[in-house]
Amino acid sequence: MSVETHYLAVFTSDKTGPKWRAWRAMSEAQQAETARLGVAAVAEWEAAHRDSIVFQGGPLGPTKRIDDDGAVTDMVNLLTVFMIVRADSHEAAARLFEGHPHMSIFVCDGVEVMPVLG
Repeated sequence: MSVETHYLAVFTSDKTGPKWRAWRAMSEAQQAETARLGVAAVAEWEAAHRDSIVFQGGPLGPTKRIDDDGAVTDMVNLLTVFMIVRADSHEAAARLFEGHPHMSIFVCDGVEVMPVLG
């Protein structure tokens, strides 16, 4: 029997990749319509998975990095959206995101799922 655990899910998106190029190629009206459909689909996904969502999280903004010498720099990474879910297994936590609207409608290309330790 498994024990329910919390998992951090981080949606990823290559801001220089094909999904972003396709998004930027859309007109403002097309982007707005896609966003309208996507937001509705995300709300449906969240309602369907409400019992598994521990913390809804949200979109992640621009990144700054500080190194061990104290230098702060702007950087771009793949991290786009985060949330915390609960599931009976690591595999089950990952499977929660199959067909998620952030990947099927919006520009994310994957979700990295890891247990929250401690």
